[in-house]
Amino acid sequence: MCGIVGFTGRPGNFEAGEVLSRMNAAIVHRGPDDEGTFVADGIALGMRRLSIIDVAGGHQPIHNSDKTKWIVFNGEVYNFQDLRRDLDERGHRFYTKSDTEAVVHLYDRYGRDCVDHLRGMFAFAIWDTTEKSLFLARDRVGKKPLLYSHLANGDIVFASEFTAVLEHPGVSRDVDHAAIDAYISYLCVPAPMTAYRQIRKLEPGHWLFWKDGKIETGRYWRPDFSKKIKISEEDAIDETIRLLRESTKLRMISEVPLGAFLSGGVDSSTVVALMAEESEKPVKTFSIGFEEQDFSELEYAKRVARHVGAEYNEFVVRPNALEVLPTLVEHYGEPYADSSAIPTYYVAKETRKHVTVALNGDGGDESFAGYERYVAMELAENYRRVPWILRKALVEFPIGLLPSSELKRSRIRDAKRFIKAAELGRTERYFRWMSTFHRKEKQEVYAPEFSAAVAEQDAGDEVGRWFAAANGSSVLDSTMLADQMSYLPNDLLVKVDIATMANSLEARSPFLDHKLIEFAASLPSSLKVRRFQTKTLLKKVAARLVPPEVIYRRKMGFGVPVGHWFRGEMSDFLKGTLLSERALGRGIIRPERIRGYVEEHVEGRYDHSFRLWTLLMLELWFQRFIDRS
Repeated sequence: MCGIVGFTGRPGNFEAGEVLSRMNAAIVHRGPDDEGTFVADGIALGMRRLSIIDVAGGHQPIHNSDKTKWIVFNGEVYNFQDLRRDLDERGHRFYTKSDTEAVVHLYDRYGRDCVDHLRGMFAFAIWDTTEKSLFLARDRVGKKPLLYSHLANGDIVFASEFTAVLEHPGVSRDVDHAAIDAYISYLCVPAPMTAYRQIRKLEPGHWLFWKDGKIETGRYWRPDFSKKIKISEEDAIDETIRLLRESTKLRMISEVPLGAFLSGGVDSSTVVALMAEESEKPVKTFSIGFEEQDFSELEYAKRVARHVGAEYNEFVVRPNALEVLPTLVEHYGEPYADSSAIPTYYVAKETRKHVTVALNGDGGDESFAGYERYVAMELAENYRRVPWILRKALVEFPIGLLPSSELKRSRIRDAKRFIKAAELGRTERYFRWMSTFHRKEKQEVYAPEFSAAVAEQDAGDEVGRWFAAANGSSVLDSTMLADQMSYLPNDLLVKVDIATMANSLEARSPFLDHKLIEFAASLPSSLKVRRFQTKTLLKKVAARLVPPEVIYRRKMGFGVPVGHWFRGEMSDFLKGTLLSERALGRGIIRPERIRGYVEEHVEGRYDHSFRLWTLLMLELWFQRFIDRS
């Protein structure tokens, strides 16, 4: 596990080694144990390493047998031992015990198709000294990040994080307005865009080939929901457990201390239970809770640890957002407004005091239909089939008479929001539920100049392309594909990668094994959602491993009470930041709307938590990365 950096050509009037050193220093937290560089005619490669496998050896960059190809690698290849045996039988000779060396030999043999053989999480760069070409690749689901900038002179710059890319003198910080528009919808900037016009993200499941100043990209993987299999529920449960056990066992390979995040939910509890079956010693688990008990699941996490005989470590914190926000803004490098980044950062920070690797339950919801929106999307399809006059008379009019509050979540409020969205088509409905600022609202709140700048853009295209790619699949499969290709890599995996690597902790996700994802995609929808209950199959898997009271309860999520903070300890900070002359003059949101959001929320007249957090993180990014440049 490490961070990687590099570039082709000469960085202007600067020495290549000097720029490479600055880029490497910017990601020291991703790899505090080791660093390495390779500078030759036309290329500069660098890495920072967090030693996990082949701790004594494995120093990067690593080369092939004749030193014609050099690699810097970030991540873990879990099937590398099988790959090495096969390559060894084919005549390849190795000088380390690392997974990284297996990758460069795979490229030697298979070229761009080398990625098809890898099972794990990765982002890597391979320089071919003979062809003077560069090959970049990113893992299937997007666990590991890879940013690049294709400069005007044809050179390419790449790195694991924005701060490293921006150390190159040829990379501009010009803001991409279309990306900001997308961020205001999704809380994050979807790939391949970034907040910077000149920097792109290599999308998950993609490779990039550079030669003679030109780049070519290609997709090598995506889940396929079209090939359904006939299988009984009992056999589906057995195969899910088999694949998940295999995936978990592979991710327990480590030469350094290893543990697991345990939230008390179905996914992390299942992973911990399987780890306990494979481990000779009690599994070290780490759980975080808050003084605001509405946001704590510690009691369930404790029950799971006790049930499987795991070592339970609990941290109860009162998050200090004012203290941690500058750190988050710095590491994310572009606007990012998923507030659960705060507890994720805290649990990673505390966990790193005890272990270097932590397994988690990320990906279970997206493969096995764990979100309530999956039920809501199916319910909306059925609701739309009811004649309009009956919907109005029997449902919408009676529910409209019931009192509800915008300050507190309730089933009545959820029902009213559902009715508004149910009238929309699939893509627009999903976009409405996933966006912070709805399409119509953005038209009302955008400043005229910003509205004109993004007039040709449509943030809904990001999810629209995945609903289109689903090609007539069921609404459940279409929604899950959109989540796996957009929400999961752009939001959740970015959150976890940055929060863990900022603390020099490696996170591993058994549910994100591509073999398990492919199997889940092949299952009939009826096994995943039944009678409008989410995650039907996976809950039955978990029922064989953990207490039932952990499984059959409403999903809580991993949130923080930002709305409460904005009316309390963060009120002055919120006002001082968003109502400053500089913030009001950005030309993105109309000043009167910003003032209105702040005033209505602080006075308790309306809950603008998500809108305000989105605007706050945008402003803090501007201050750190644009104003200070």
